[in-house]
Amino acid sequence: DGEYYALALDAEGGQVDALSSNIGHLLWSGIVTEERAGKVAAHLMGDRLFSGWGVRTLAEGEGRYNPIGYHTGTVWPFDNSFIAWGLRRYGFVEEAARVADAIIDAAEYFHGRLPEAFAGYDRELTKYPVQYPTACSPQAWSSGTPLLLMRTMLGLEPHEGHLAVDPALPTSMGRIELLDIPGRWGRVDAFGRGRVDVRDPRRFAG
Repeated sequence: DGEYYALALDAEGGQVDALSSNIGHLLWSGIVTEERAGKVAAHLMGDRLFSGWGVRTLAEGEGRYNPIGYHTGTVWPFDNSFIAWGLRRYGFVEEAARVADAIIDAAEYFHGRLPEAFAGYDRELTKYPVQYPTACSPQAWSSGTPLLLMRTMLGLEPHEGHLAVDPALPTSMGRIELLDIPGRWGRVDAFGRGRVDVRDPRRFAG
């Protein structure tokens, strides 16, 4: 009824219909059909999953939801980088930019070093991302988050021996320059200027 992919199957083969961030991984993998991608994106950016600091692992209102529960409502930076790239892959560039903007904003409160996870409280409630008490910091998955977010915002994509650049940066980013990117293309520079307004939540609510 919720028009989102089931999280799992139970012992009897029935669908576990909890709404979670896992649906964003489906976009990242590319297995979602085009006609269903819009509904997935709407759920990811809706108030139940998107906290303002990132996409929660479990949606607010689900039976086991807990904003400081390890896999039941916290925000995982690496998880959000996959979600952002998945959104971008299906053409939801503004939504991808909003996720990237939220995670990078959160990073400022952690002195630039993203932790394993942080609490999924709503941004309007706390005004800053709340630390998860036992989160690893540094943490290997989280350390890769800014790199994938950079690729997402700059729209970097290998193509026939070249590196395509199609930037879609949040306005808050100003200008980003990524220099001497090595690959089959030799070394290429990528530039982008913030042009995507991501701060109006009415544009993204599902």
